[in-house]
Amino acid sequence: MADKKISDAELEILEVLWSAGEALSANEIRIRLNQKKDWERTTVLTLIRRLLDKGVISQEKREVYYYTPCMERSAYVKEETRSFVNKFFRGSAKNLAAALIADEDMSREEIEELRTYFRESFH
Repeated sequence: MADKKISDAELEILEVLWSAGEALSANEIRIRLNQKKDWERTTVLTLIRRLLDKGVISQEKREVYYYTPCMERSAYVKEETRSFVNKFFRGSAKNLAAALIADEDMSREEIEELRTYFRESFH
């Protein structure tokens, strides 16, 4: 899926499917999306078709079509993070962290949380 870019709107469909934890029909997807903003039926169907074409979701015919994601959210996030780091930081997570700290985007508390995370994760 690395070469298949997912738009923000397509990602919203995926987020609904991931959070549902079960297959959903297009109507069920739209109902959940409409909790945040109004989505036209045709828009949802178009986005579902794009995701199917990209191989990101699969469909199962029951009384209507039901859709499920083809990868876990955590795998998608890992892939997107790797792509972001490669694109903007020459593949270096250290360069990413340095950029965040240099621009003062991270508070001391967040930096300490990262230290603790690394200490606990790698010892």
